[in-house]
Amino acid sequence: MISRRDFLQAGMATAALYGASGYGNWSRLAAQQALTQDELLRFDTTGNVSLIHITDIHAHLRPVHFREPSINLGVGEARGLPPHITGADYRRMYGLDDGSPLAYALTHDDFAALARTYGRIGGLDRAATVVKAIRADRPDALLLDGGDTWQGSYTALRTDGRDVIRAMNLLGVEAMTSHWEFTLGIDRVTEIVENELDFPFLGANIFDTEWDERAYEPYRFFERGGVKIAVIGQAFPYLPIANPSWMFPGLSFGVREENIAELVQEVRDQGAGLVVLLSHNGFDVDRKLAGNVPGIDVILTGHTHDALPEPVIVGKTLLIASGSHGKFLTRLDLDVQDGAVKGFAHKLIPLFSDVIAPDPEMAALIAEERAPYESELTEVLGQTDSLLYRRGNFNGTWDDLICQALLEEREADIALSPGFRWGASVLPGADITREDLFSVTSMSYPSAYRSEMTGEMLHAILEDVADNLFNPDPYYQQGGDMVRVGGMGYRIDVTQPMGSRITEMTLLKTGEKLDPAKSYVVSGWASVNEETEGPAIWDVVESHIRRLGTVTLEPNTSVDVIGG
Repeated sequence: MISRRDFLQAGMATAALYGASGYGNWSRLAAQQALTQDELLRFDTTGNVSLIHITDIHAHLRPVHFREPSINLGVGEARGLPPHITGADYRRMYGLDDGSPLAYALTHDDFAALARTYGRIGGLDRAATVVKAIRADRPDALLLDGGDTWQGSYTALRTDGRDVIRAMNLLGVEAMTSHWEFTLGIDRVTEIVENELDFPFLGANIFDTEWDERAYEPYRFFERGGVKIAVIGQAFPYLPIANPSWMFPGLSFGVREENIAELVQEVRDQGAGLVVLLSHNGFDVDRKLAGNVPGIDVILTGHTHDALPEPVIVGKTLLIASGSHGKFLTRLDLDVQDGAVKGFAHKLIPLFSDVIAPDPEMAALIAEERAPYESELTEVLGQTDSLLYRRGNFNGTWDDLICQALLEEREADIALSPGFRWGASVLPGADITREDLFSVTSMSYPSAYRSEMTGEMLHAILEDVADNLFNPDPYYQQGGDMVRVGGMGYRIDVTQPMGSRITEMTLLKTGEKLDPAKSYVVSGWASVNEETEGPAIWDVVESHIRRLGTVTLEPNTSVDVIGG
């Protein structure tokens, strides 16, 4: 396995020969604490092709607070490599000063204090300003959306994605791929793709199970800067496992490495001078794919919500990670000559909402879509003394609160909350609004179940989820973070094989080890089973917040991690 030191030396040498990125300038700017819109958007235009990438906005149309993870473990060959670097290690790797704007945008330390200094980030009205500025410099810049776009907010839930679809049309997106989009149900997806989108919905790895034919357009060609560009769309490979397959019957997914290789050759044979994979695989899957499939020039990666201020280079393939929740846009300029990339310039642009002026047209559309729901969105449910966030491999305070609500409101011994990455943060001392709650719960299968499970079954569940996250082969990693647990503690050794990672399962209220043969009352939500019954999770959590009045959460030490 390549060491972090060797990786950095190799990466720096490659960058010196192959291209340039903006993090050196960012470091100087951050040290000066001088942010202006002109500085944020300054770019040394390079080559003849510009790509703009946004991904995983989860329907967050307005600026948010979003804390990056404190723990993002890599296993196998990815151990210690980006994006599996957090906090001080991340800042050292990219030369970011503690307390700087980029330290706030890209790492978790001192988040609440820095959030009060630098404000919210994101918002499609700010993104529109940046896209227009890039296109003023490079009129034919190609804007691509990596998916997880139509789900994740109160208004998207109430409008079946209409609000964010209208916004992405206005933004000028030219192609997208998908994941959570399919949880709107296949009928709604079909309606949107056929009647509402102004751009192609690409899914080279989505097949009809009856005829084994492609269900969606696999790629689209674009002529830009004298270059024929092929954009191949790769939807999330594990949709029928991670999400309810009954919502999109008759479709199969998968990584389909051979399929991608065949398509790369197909588009090259048709004259493509630049091949871009618009992917929702997740970063480590894309890193393996890049090493196994030659001929892909750029992978615009998504799903795992990673934000990296430098490309990761695998062979001749650039891997670009543009974060989540609308916090960032990436601009990638390429010098493409004779069917090959000769050089590049890259910049991950944080959309500081207090620095970038909102685009009036986009701001008006967002206000129009929100207007019918404004009173619900702004209704105060309670307050929080604790920072509420949802990132990290093993727990986050939002899910601690959800688990607490499931335990108490549903009278359970143990609570399970899925390891979703989506959801904005709420600062200590702030009101908790309905919009905040729906930012972490809005989905189409929200039932909070209550059932009995044996200790043996709970162990099997934890082992299965852990293997999805920590299998050393990226093609067996289905994304997401570890299932969050309330009322129970355990030890996990991420270096062990499946079946041996989870030990010391303990019922917290008694301090006793879980008995494999004993049944426990378990409450959870977001089950992929079609007949799941129970109140919507947002109703359960709202009741709990209103009863508490003010939320205060102690540090969660219930998970003992080994090998991280």
